[in-house]
This record gives sequence, C-alpha cells and structure tokens, in this order.
Amino acid sequence: MIILEGVNKQFSGNTVLHNLQFSVPDGRITALLGANGTGKTTCLRIIAGLLKADSGNVSVGGFDPYKNPKGVRQQLGIVGDREGLYERLTVAEYLSFFAGAQGLAGAELERALQSVRDELELSSLWNRRTKGFSQGERMKVSLARALVHRPRHLVLDEPTRGLDVLAARLLRKTLLRLREEGTAILFSSHIMAEVLELSDEVLVMAEGAIVGSGAPIELMRQTGCENLEDSFVKLAYGNLAERSKYGEPA
Repeated sequence: MIILEGVNKQFSGNTVLHNLQFSVPDGRITALLGANGTGKTTCLRIIAGLLKADSGNVSVGGFDPYKNPKGVRQQLGIVGDREGLYERLTVAEYLSFFAGAQGLAGAELERALQSVRDELELSSLWNRRTKGFSQGERMKVSLARALVHRPRHLVLDEPTRGLDVLAARLLRKTLLRLREEGTAILFSSHIMAEVLELSDEVLVMAEGAIVGSGAPIELMRQTGCENLEDSFVKLAYGNLAERSKYGEPA
C-alpha cells in the first residue's frame, strides 16, 4: 500500500502540495487527475523518493522513500515524465543494467528479462540501441524498466503519452493484469476514457490539494454530472470555468 499523510511541499515560498492525504491499496488502480501545474508530478516524485516532502509522512509498502530509499526501490516501479534511456545501449543491455541494480542475477535475471520482453512485446526492439526510438517505443522501454524486478507498487506519470493505439491497449491490459496480481497502482492522466476503464478510485487535485475522491461513478453522483470530464471540471475549477465560459471576469 502507498500512503500519504499530511504531505506539504513548497518551492521558493510557493505552496505546491498542501496537506495531501490519500492511500493506494494493494490490488487497486488509483488515477490522479489535475490540470498542469497542480502538483501531480511533484506528488509522484515524492512517493518515488526523488523529492523530499517539507512535512508529512509517506510510506511505500511500509518504507519511507526518503529514509529508506533502497527498500522503496525494491518495491516500486516508476514510469516518470522523462524516459531517461541510455541511447548507446540496446534494450536488452539497458534492462539488464537496471535489473542487476535491483539485485537480479543469473537465471533469475534471465527469467525476468524474458518475461518483460514477452509481456510488452519488445522482441523486435530487443537488440536495437534506443537512440532514435519513437516516443511510443521509448515509453514501452521505460515501462519495461519499471516492471522488470516485479515491484508490488507502480507509479506512472501519464504513461500512454506518445503511444499508438495498439501500444496503449497493451499498457492497459498489463495494468489490469498487475492489479489482479495485487499490485498497488497510481497513475496520472488527462485521458478520461482511460481513467474510466482502469481506475477503481479517482483523486482530483487542484492547487496542490485533493478536492474530490471516489470511484468514477461516485464522483459523477456527487457532482450531479453525467460524465467524468464534467465532474472533474466542476471539482477542479468550481464556478471559475462557468464564469469564464460566459466571458465573465474570473
């Protein structure tokens, strides 16, 4: 389980996260929705241990990402907003490096590499250097890096960006399978159809705080809206969007 309790973060005196509090249970998919600049990526980076919260508590499988980064890395797979590929390495070499950094070796390493290659249909890319890969190919390799050590927790920042239809379908299928295997999954997205298909719970962020949470159907019921997009706009922007629509000053 991923748990955040009273998490706050400022940059240069500006509040980015304010009293952020939620949990992502094992075997569930949670979607994080919010406009650009609302703190989603900062939240995900704090969970991954890439940033330190100013205050509050964060737990990934019982480990604090800042106090015990090694324990978290063993349990967590991350697909961030940058792929971070090593362009001189082939896909096989790149994934071998990261799997080895997680302590996999010998036959266990070979099984992990074969499994992720087959699951994500990477055979045609396997012995190619990643330099010159398309955005979709880069994202698939980034996902493979996150999954190669079989983490119990998965954090993804807009994972389908740049993917073609077939690759996006494969990603969704993979996430649903991982949920059935008990993985706790947190992902951010701007694609409402994707959120509806995947998420057990939706968290709506605005100005660094959670302003709404629940299953998609619950959010629609709470807001009196007929679709998730309208519910999101109502929760995240309130009456501001309505006033702007009619040309009234915000």
